[in-house]
Amino acid sequence: MRRLRPDALCLTTEPVGQPCISPDAGVGRNPMLSALAAQILGALLAGLLAVLLAPRLLALPLALAALQGACAVLASWRLGEPAWRLPIHALFMPLAVLVHGLDLPAWLWPAGLVMLLLVFWRTDRSQVPLFLSNRLCRKAVLDLLPASPCRVLDLGCGDGALLRQLARARPDCRFVGIEHAPLPWCWAWLSASNVGNLEIRFGDFWNHSLAGYAVVHAFLSPAAMPRLATKADDEMAPGARLVSNSFPFPDRQPDAVVDVTDRRHTRLHVYELQGARRS
Repeated sequence: MRRLRPDALCLTTEPVGQPCISPDAGVGRNPMLSALAAQILGALLAGLLAVLLAPRLLALPLALAALQGACAVLASWRLGEPAWRLPIHALFMPLAVLVHGLDLPAWLWPAGLVMLLLVFWRTDRSQVPLFLSNRLCRKAVLDLLPASPCRVLDLGCGDGALLRQLARARPDCRFVGIEHAPLPWCWAWLSASNVGNLEIRFGDFWNHSLAGYAVVHAFLSPAAMPRLATKADDEMAPGARLVSNSFPFPDRQPDAVVDVTDRRHTRLHVYELQGARRS
């Protein structure tokens, strides 16, 4: 397997290490139920500790909430949740207590829920959070496009920033992005209105064929990768290239890995499709 660094433009035969996020993290588990379980277990454990060891905490809501956050972190870790959820569990209940003390208007809560739905939509069902690529990742993807004119697809294009940069740098190519979350789609669609070779579509990318695209980019989640591997094998033509940001296909070595020199130490896993290949 090749290992590429876009800044040095070099190839080595060094073995590639583990990705920055475990490819098995969250596979086969509903993230909403897992997070809820961690919070409930944290509350039960915190209540038990307070009653047995420090009854005075029961009269101190913020201190009790901080204890619950620490216990939720422990529960989340034991449940095998990804590391990025730990600070969310630690801060969720203390922030809820602080916000409750602000005496905010009642309409703010349903408005906040609607806003979250517009931004993230059904993340609990798709298990694909809203990930946005940074400037260095976009430059690395640009370097992976073929020299000849081609069609490029971005699965779950978010705000469309990746495609806008690619489309302006490669006016000879056609770019298509698909997004199902209403607010990111609207932003991407409006921002692409003055980019002639870019099209933003609203919908579920699982219902969109990958045939006819020379390059398909995906920044999804470990839970989506097995299905994406099957879809790519079934629909992409031999010689087409799939570029997955951070998350590799399970049980399949990529044909190349691009190490991006950003703060996340992002890796782009590159697969050269052979047609009707199975893991």
